Amino acid sequence: MTDVLIIGAGPIGLACGIEAKKAGLSHVIVDKGCLVNSIYNYPANMTFFSTSDRLEIGEVPFISNNPKPTRPEALEYYRRVTMSWKLDVKLYEKVMEVRKDTDYFVVKTTKTDYRAKNIVLATGFYDLPYLLHVPGEDLPKVKHYYDDPHPYFGMHVAVVGAANSAVDVALETYRKGAASVTMIVREEEIGPSVKYWVRPDIVNRIAEGSIQAYFQSSITHIRSHELDILSPEGPLTLKNDFVLAMTGYQPDFTFLRSMGIAIGQDAYCTPTYNPDTMETNVAGIYLAGVICGGLKTNKWFIENSREHAHMIVRQIKK
Repeated sequence: MTDVLIIGAGPIGLACGIEAKKAGLSHVIVDKGCLVNSIYNYPANMTFFSTSDRLEIGEVPFISNNPKPTRPEALEYYRRVTMSWKLDVKLYEKVMEVRKDTDYFVVKTTKTDYRAKNIVLATGFYDLPYLLHVPGEDLPKVKHYYDDPHPYFGMHVAVVGAANSAVDVALETYRKGAASVTMIVREEEIGPSVKYWVRPDIVNRIAEGSIQAYFQSSITHIRSHELDILSPEGPLTLKNDFVLAMTGYQPDFTFLRSMGIAIGQDAYCTPTYNPDTMETNVAGIYLAGVICGGLKTNKWFIENSREHAHMIVRQIKK
């Protein structure tokens, strides 16, 4: 029997394990992927929006060689945190079921079963991309994840979206030799929340014609070497080799509901939890990190959800 079983070995899951350990509670952290799996799957050359001190957990200093830390620096940092605190982390172990058994929970994974007095869900939302729901989306040329610009050298690339990920992808593939880069954007302009040092760059590249952008537009059909879009100018067919759909991701609501967690009827399908304790409507199950925002995936970040770990462990101890 463990006091706290944490599902998700991202930064917030690790923070919860650290707080449990500081409080003298036994803990296990289980993840279906590698350590900080979401960060590992970020683009290889990604730079964080925040400074390194805002990403720190467990009083372990995060020293970066840059004003904003990079993905490799973050991976190194969270490895060091895990080793420093000797966290009990079980990786590549997917949780299949969580069920209540009188006064404790039984957690069934792909490797074993656990018994736990409390469950913390720190799963994030990076595993389920928003789909375009258009013919041809299942073609191999359509990617919902991006890691490196090299495969797109000499290719005609369409980037869907106008937030940070889409802008980074468009600029990087353009600068690494894509034959053409076209942005397809539902909104009227590049997102206002795009990183302040990047937004002028993409706006200027569009203005000078280096990157083509179709605003208030959407893809209607994808084929092997072209795609159709609907724009204010009417239907258009574009030459295309790859579609990089940077449309964002969503939480696994099916997994939440399977545990009995109520999902709100608001526009963001916010899971039900007490904001003072982070406990859900199911006694003993807590939410931590970005999962708390439901579909509002820009509400919680590492920087402002680290505190969830303190709140949860304080409530468990109480």
